[in-house]
Amino acid sequence: MAAGYWEILRARHVARLLVGTLVGRLPCATAPIAILLFVRAEGGSYSLAGALAAVYGVANAVGQPVLGRLVDVHGQPRVQLPAAVLSAFAMGLFAFVGVGTLPIAYTAVVAAGLFTPPLEGGLRALWPSVLRREEQVHTAYAMDAVAQEVMFTVGPLLVTLCTALWSERAALLVLNVVGVLGALSVVVSRPSRAWRSAPREAHWLGALRSPGLLALLGAFLFVGVALGSITVAAVSYADDHGGDAVYGWLMAAIGLGALIGGSVYGARQWTGEPARRLQVLVALLAVCYLPLLLMPGPVAMTLLTVLAGVFLAPVIACAFVLVDRHAPRGTVTEAFSWLVTTFTVGASVGTGLAGPVVEAGGALWGFAVPGAAGGVSLLVLLVTVRVLAVPGGRAVVAAASENDRNRAVEPRFSSGDRA
Repeated sequence: MAAGYWEILRARHVARLLVGTLVGRLPCATAPIAILLFVRAEGGSYSLAGALAAVYGVANAVGQPVLGRLVDVHGQPRVQLPAAVLSAFAMGLFAFVGVGTLPIAYTAVVAAGLFTPPLEGGLRALWPSVLRREEQVHTAYAMDAVAQEVMFTVGPLLVTLCTALWSERAALLVLNVVGVLGALSVVVSRPSRAWRSAPREAHWLGALRSPGLLALLGAFLFVGVALGSITVAAVSYADDHGGDAVYGWLMAAIGLGALIGGSVYGARQWTGEPARRLQVLVALLAVCYLPLLLMPGPVAMTLLTVLAGVFLAPVIACAFVLVDRHAPRGTVTEAFSWLVTTFTVGASVGTGLAGPVVEAGGALWGFAVPGAAGGVSLLVLLVTVRVLAVPGGRAVVAAASENDRNRAVEPRFSSGDRA
């Protein structure tokens, strides 16, 4: 699979699109951590910090599918870059206003989340136009999930680095400026400018008219709850075991664990029904959250946090395949954006829920939330397994049709082209 990754990375435009998307998503990926640290530095409570982070996440969740549908209709450059600029401006306003004037602070955070560009869904919509074969597209999904974990590993460290060098306010500003540059790199690329969605059936539900997609989103809501609750519980733990530096290492450890798990997961070609495989992966994810309840010293806790993240990237990569199978024609960006939205809503619910839980029972109660949420996610998958199981051949035909359509738009993009 390493050779497969290298083959894909050598394809023209792939490295630029992947790196640009990761950099462009950096403000969104680090926003919960950056907001939590900024609000605490301003003298705000855990509940206020969790509420603002949750509000950002909910606004992001609302904006992603709406912007994703606009991308499917109008193309990527007309939507992605203006949204990135507006989101960065709003977060800059929050950084300067602080929490002294709460109505303005909440409004700015809402706007920052609402206009976050759907770069993640846009990238997955671009893969069929850049790569030649369906199996390469699926490998790109796995590589995408692994690469994101690099960002989630580095992102918390960048927040703490900016905080140490300058301030929590500077971290918000710098990361959002960098994010705009990443979005710019993507939208001026030839694949992004040439990409057009397949013709879509007019329907007000859009991608949500797919029962399989709805089942998958229901499960991913609780995966998001698990991850979001860890970010707040880890703050409480770090306050008693070394402060912000420990918190940064714990958050980076989750990303590192997912990076390791995603790399191992991508080391082989998987056969069998992906819906069944997703059940096993989610079960393992939930089990690996339980050792966090031991709450040992910082070094051991960091190792346990690595373990807690091991199955996150495999779960995400497997979900990408299922989204691709269940997305109605012409709604691919919107469908992937709904997955991002659902995960973000879950994470926001997790942060909002964990704040009061931590204040009531400390970090121990906070770390109990992820395992419970993982169990509920597994239950959803078990109940909806018949809906998620796609008949053999349907996914291959749909993906091949979409690939053929994209190559007709821009036939020069193939894995044989060198970067």
